[in-house]
Amino acid sequence: MEKLAFENPAGDLFYLSEELIEKGMRKSRNSARLRIIQPIHRKQDAEVQRLINFLQPGTYIRPHKHPLPHTSESIILLQGAIRFMTFNDSGLKLTDREITASPLPGVIDIEPDVWHSFLVLQKD
Repeated sequence: MEKLAFENPAGDLFYLSEELIEKGMRKSRNSARLRIIQPIHRKQDAEVQRLINFLQPGTYIRPHKHPLPHTSESIILLQGAIRFMTFNDSGLKLTDREITASPLPGVIDIEPDVWHSFLVLQKD
């Protein structure tokens, strides 16, 4: 069975290195799902979960929402571009915009209980 994520880090600090970025991109390119997750939270059952997603075009991020009051989501694009969408409870698209990492990192912050999804537009 294919691993969906790398192991949770240990220790008091987590640093994102060029080596980890290259490892994540390589693994996502070779994954059947065209993505791999690097957890940043130390315990798998942490109440607040922080992740780095390495994504390739063609991966499917199903529309979803985070209903608990502490489950806001932030997306920071370090590379590439996505098409980000929000929906109402009936599935009607409310917003649809392209977010890019250049010239500035793309930043999206989503409050709990907001249906959202995105498409990956660029490799790595």
